[in-house]
Formats: sequence, structure tokens, C-alpha cells
Amino acid sequence: MAKGETPIVKRSLYSWVFAGNVGLQLLLLLIIVVMVFTRVLPLEMQKRIVNEAINLRKIDLLLSYCGIYLAAVVLANGLKYLNSMVTTVITQRATANMRKGLYHYILTLPLSFFRNTQPGMVVNSLVNELTLPANFVGMAVAAPVSNVLTLLAFAGYLFRLNPLLAAVSLSIYPIVVFLVPMLQKGVNRANKKRVDTARTLSSAIAESISGIHEIQGNGAYGIEHRKFDGLADKLEKIRVIWSLYRFGVKTMNNFFTGLGPFIVFILGGFLTIKGQLELGALVAFLSAQEKLYDPWRELIEFYQVYQDGVVNYNRTMEYFNVEPEHALEPQGRPPFELDGSVEVKDLQFETSSGIRLLDGINLSLKPGEHLALVGFSGSGKSTLALCIGQLYKYTDGHVLIGDKEVAELSKKDMVINIGFVSQSPFIFEGTLEENLLYSCKAMIDGQGQPVNNHLPTLDDIIAVLHQTGIFVDVLRFGLNTILARDEHEDLVEVLTRVRRNFQRDYGEELADYVEFFDENKYLYYSSVAENLTFGASAKEAFNNSNLAKNEYFLNFLDRADLTRPLLSLGAALSKQTVDILGNLTPDAVFFEQSPITADELDDYKLIVEHQKRQKLHQLTGTDRQRLLELALRFTPGIHKMAALPQMLETLILEGRALFREKISADDPGAFSFYQLAEYIYSQTILNNIFFGKTKTASPQTQEKIDQSIVQLLIEEDLLETIIEIGMRYDVGTKGDKLSGGQRQKLAIARAFLKAPRILIMDEATSALDNKSQARIQNLLETRWKNKSTLIAVVHRLDTIKNFDRVAVMKAGKIAEMGTYNELIAQKGMLYELVGKK
Repeated sequence: MAKGETPIVKRSLYSWVFAGNVGLQLLLLLIIVVMVFTRVLPLEMQKRIVNEAINLRKIDLLLSYCGIYLAAVVLANGLKYLNSMVTTVITQRATANMRKGLYHYILTLPLSFFRNTQPGMVVNSLVNELTLPANFVGMAVAAPVSNVLTLLAFAGYLFRLNPLLAAVSLSIYPIVVFLVPMLQKGVNRANKKRVDTARTLSSAIAESISGIHEIQGNGAYGIEHRKFDGLADKLEKIRVIWSLYRFGVKTMNNFFTGLGPFIVFILGGFLTIKGQLELGALVAFLSAQEKLYDPWRELIEFYQVYQDGVVNYNRTMEYFNVEPEHALEPQGRPPFELDGSVEVKDLQFETSSGIRLLDGINLSLKPGEHLALVGFSGSGKSTLALCIGQLYKYTDGHVLIGDKEVAELSKKDMVINIGFVSQSPFIFEGTLEENLLYSCKAMIDGQGQPVNNHLPTLDDIIAVLHQTGIFVDVLRFGLNTILARDEHEDLVEVLTRVRRNFQRDYGEELADYVEFFDENKYLYYSSVAENLTFGASAKEAFNNSNLAKNEYFLNFLDRADLTRPLLSLGAALSKQTVDILGNLTPDAVFFEQSPITADELDDYKLIVEHQKRQKLHQLTGTDRQRLLELALRFTPGIHKMAALPQMLETLILEGRALFREKISADDPGAFSFYQLAEYIYSQTILNNIFFGKTKTASPQTQEKIDQSIVQLLIEEDLLETIIEIGMRYDVGTKGDKLSGGQRQKLAIARAFLKAPRILIMDEATSALDNKSQARIQNLLETRWKNKSTLIAVVHRLDTIKNFDRVAVMKAGKIAEMGTYNELIAQKGMLYELVGKK
């Protein structure tokens, strides 16, 4: 927000009417003036058609007047449509501008505001509650001006026709003008309650969704049902009352409007009979009286939109009318680049309820020194770190960075100099790359230039990914990417070469661990179905799980003389499994070498019983399908409880060639077949390079394979390319496609890429395993010591030995501070904490 600009929460609703819309509003006025004329002109034509053309029997006049009438109607409707278009543009522009302005303002509000505000309330305000105010903005000029001018034009024309009849027929409208505001007061009262209750309901929904783990973990469905149902019932009653008032306004308006024709008929008819009013004038009067209803109705609707819009707008802006604690941008100067020293003097922090969380904190750090904050939960460690980082506004004392008071610095000053990693870092929806560069891009100034003149290079990013231990994850994301066809032709060619090199260089070494795809050999670590199709399906109907019920595939099995052998295999597998495992506890560990899972055992027991009484060809369709499913999933290298008959193995190899020939002719796009020289677009990069199946799931084997593939990628200069692809991985909403450890590593990498002068870490490694935590700690002690000032809130006390200072906090105060060895030698609080740990 520019200096001197009125905050959005203090702007009136009327300020939006001409904001950015002056040209469109002037265009509306021009359209309205012409439109009013075209709405009155047909009335005059009606009178002339009856009195002159029809009464005098003049065809030429009839055609002329009818032509003018038609032209006026066409022009009026065209202008009406143009009016609606312009009004819609103004409305939607106002809606977007209100939402953007309020959203931008909300992001600047203090953290204390958000602790007391549910996300659902913010969402409801931005998405729903600004709609009615924006509707008013769109109508603010067009509706009153066009309808008032139309009413005045029609009224003037009526008085021109007959003053007495006009005065009597228009006398009902002052009564309506008096009664409508009275009813509208009830509408406004109900609308205020509706806005507040809808806001509460939205907050309750957001709270339930955010706490869904607790609800389901505690089975608290009844509690949440009662809470939500009570609010829903309350909102229902309020909306009924609100709607009844609104309908009351509309009904009253319709009633009085309906009286108009009655007055015209009785009084106008009398005057016409007495010869005091021409018949054509009566017809025109009736038409004008009927047309009066449209502008009058639109004025009433506009009045309701205005009232509802004002209520919604004021309630919304009142709620967010909280002053930001700090300026966003420095005024009249560039952001400060501070030296990284930190000095805290007599610091105090109290909550709005008067609870003192920090009391008389004093400490001093030179640039590049590292401070560990330790203590029990609630001692004030995180609060102190947040006050230093300007996320909390301290209530007394001083925090100086360089020689500048933190309370007086702008947010931009802080962003340039401080990096922050929280215990539960937030990962935004989008790609890994967008999250990695989030802090760096946030430093870009208003002209679109990074403050340090450049964003991190790919080499910088890869270095930080290595340092934080997330490099392997990003590489895996890249290798698990499915490339789009025709988008990476050069890369595909190189990957196909890497595949050949992988088999050439490591085929013999990995022979005991890997079974490479070979179209001339049976693959014992692939299922029967995979051996038959020997490719990746591009259609769901041809997925392995659907083959047993795929009519095309079943017909192929008949043609290849494979149906009977496969059914026999399924029967043998089911009988052997039931004989061996039938009486054991249905534990998954017993079924690791069986194609039948523990959950399926009972079903196959029934099928085995059926086989005792029936031949294979006599079994029902369901039993046959289950036996065929079993045979197709049979993988000899894994399901070692049974062996694959040699004859069936030969038939399957013959069937493989037949299936490829047939499906390629009948449905060319259904499969991508495994061929050493062809890239498989339906498979990941890793599967394309690997081009086979592992014979064991041991981590050591997988690591050996991964290292071999990485070595080949390095040799082909592809590693950076795969990392770039991996950084395009979509992390999901709130990073839900990442583990907790991956999210923390990503947040740490984000801060490291920024390379801030001061780094604040609030238990930033709590979700990491010991090895990853040690990696980060070692990095802080080697790469960042004397380079960035570090303030770390630490829970694990075995990581603080090499910090320059350790501050032990208790009840909002620093109980003791010094080096680790000094404090241990004193046998004070740190000594006790370490002993308790």
C-alpha cells in the first residue's frame, strides 16, 4: 500500500463506483439517455397508429409508424444488452479489485489476528461476502439513473396525455416509497445476523477439516455433528426470516403496481366514454402504465441490493479493520542491508490478555555467532525468536539488528536480512522448484529485480539440495516422472542409450539382482499377464487387474489355446495354497510367497470346494474368472509355493508374439511394447532405464542399482536434467505428497538458498532422523559459522555443544547463558536439563 493511500478496510463502498471505471460509467450514461428515448417513442407510435393510421385508414401511415415502432424496440433491446454488458464488466472488475485489495491487506495483519481467526471465515469473506457489494458497484450508476429517467419520461408522457389520469395513477407510488424502507429495516437486521452466522459456520467447517485427524482419532463424530447442526439450524431460521422480509418488499411492490391498471381502466374508461380522452391515448396510457412497472421494480431491487451490499461490505471491512504492525516497504530509501549483529535489551512481550511471555530479556550476538535457545516447553524460546524476527511485535524493550530497531524496520528490511525455518514449515501447493525459490523470489523488488541481482543458479540449487539431504528425493522424483510424448525427443534418445549402457556395463554385475526384459525369454519375476502382454497398457481395460474380464483378451486366450492351461494353473495354485495355508492364521507374512492374499483365502477355499464336485468346464463364470485372475498374477520368482509348467511357459512365449501382432493390428495405441531400442512413454524414466524387474527388495540391492544408474546419468551429463525434471514435481496441497522429513529438508533448503545474514531456526530439524539431523548440524557448524548469525530454538540437547552461546530460558527469562562447557561446569539448569534428557 502506497504512503497516504487509504487502507481498504477504511474505504467506503461508494469509493469503488468510479475507481477505475470512469470511462465505463460515462459510457453507461450515454447509453441510458438514448435508451430512455427509445423506450418512450413506442408509446407515441401506439397512439398515432390508433388515432391516425387506423382511424383514418391510411396504410402508408400504418407502415411508417410500425416501422418506427419496430426500430425503437430493436434499438432499445440492443442498448439494454449493451448496458448489461458494461454493468457486468464494472461488477466483475469491482469484485476482483475488492478481493485482491482485501486479500493483500489481510496478509499484512499481525499473527495474533490469525490465532483468533479461522481460515474458513477469511475464505467466506473473500469469496462470498464481497459479491453483493460488488453487484451494487456495478449497478450504482446505471440502475438509478436509467430507471429514474425512464420513470420521469413515462410520467411526463402520461401528464401530456391526461394530467388528471396521470396524477391519480401515479399517486400510489409515494405510498410504496414510504413503506419499503420500513420493511427494509427488518431485511437489514436479518442480513447482519445472516452474515455473522454464515461466517461462524464457515469457521466451524474449516476447524473441523483442519482437525479431521483428531475427530477421527477420537471418534468425536457426535460432538462435531451437534456443533455443526446447531449452527446450520440457526442459519436456516435467520435465512427464512431474511427471505420473508425480502419477499414482503417484493409482494407489497407487486400489489401496489397491480393497482395501476385498475385505476387506468376505471378512470380512463370513464373519460374515454365521456369523450374527454382519445382511444389511442388510452391505449398509450395503458402501455405506459404497464411499462412503469419495469423501472419501478428495478429501482426496488436496486434498493435491496444497495442495502444488502452496504451491510455485507461494512461487516466484512469492520472485521478486518486491524492495523498492520509494520510497514511493508521502506519509504524513500532502499531496504537496509544490515551486518547481522543482534542486541536485545530489556525485552518484554505481553499477550492481548495481559499474560507476560517474555520478561527482561538481554543478550548480544556478534555477526556470524550462533546462539542456541533451550528450556522446557512454555519457557519463551520460540516467542523470543519470533520477536527478534519481527513476527511478534514486542511490547517493551529493544531488539536491534545492526544498529536498527526491529520495531521500526519495514517487512522488506527484515526479508532482506533474515531467513526463518519453523518446526512445522508450510509448503505451498505447486512444484518443488517454486517452494525452493519462494524466499528468494520474495526478495525481488517492485521493479522485478532481485535485491542481490540474481536468483540462485541450478548449481546453487543442486549444492543446497546435497547439503540438506533432499537431493536423493528430488532425483527420485525426476526418475519417477513419466515424460509426455514428443516433448523431450532429444532426452528420450539419450535415455534409450543409457538403458543399453546400463545392461552392457552392469548386466553381468547385477545378474543376481535384476531380471532384464528380453522378448525372447520368459521373465520369472514378472507375472503371467506381464509375460503375455510384454508391454505397458495405455488403456485401463488392458491393465493387468482387468484382463480376466476383458472380452478382447479372453477371446485372444481362446485363440492362443491358453484358456484351459491357465485355468488349470489357477486351479492348481488355489488348491496348493489352501492345502498349505488354509489352517493358518490369516497373517500377511504367511502369504508373501503366494499369489493369493490373506483376505482372499476364504473365497478360494470355496472355489476349491466347488472343484471337488465339478470339472473346470463346469465351474461358474465367477469361479472361472477368479481362477484366471490367479493364474495371470502368478509370478514364479516370487510365488515359490508352486512351479510354472514348462509346457505353459512355452505357450506363453508363443502367445506373446501372437498378442503383439493381433493387438497392434486391432488397437495400435493400446500397448507400448518392451523393446530395447524404443522408449516406453507410459513408464517412468527410471523404469525405462532399468528395463526389468528386481529379484529382491533389499535396500542394499536398490541402493546398488540406484548408484549404477546415477553413475550412467553423470557420464551422459544427464544428472542436472533429471534434477530439473524432479524439481517440477507437484508437492500437493500443503506439501501432502511429501513426508514430514522431506518438508523440513525443503524448508531448510529454502532458507539456505536465500543465504540470509541472520538465520532463525525454530526446532527446524525435529522431524528429521538422527543421520539427517547430524548432517544439518554439521553444515551449520562448518558452512554457516561466522557467515550467518544463527538463533536456533533447540529441543535435542546433544546438538548444542558447538554453539557459541547457549541461553537457558525459564518462565520468559534467560536463567543462564554461556558456552556449553561453561554452563555444564556451573552445574546449573543446563546441567539438570542434560541430565534429565
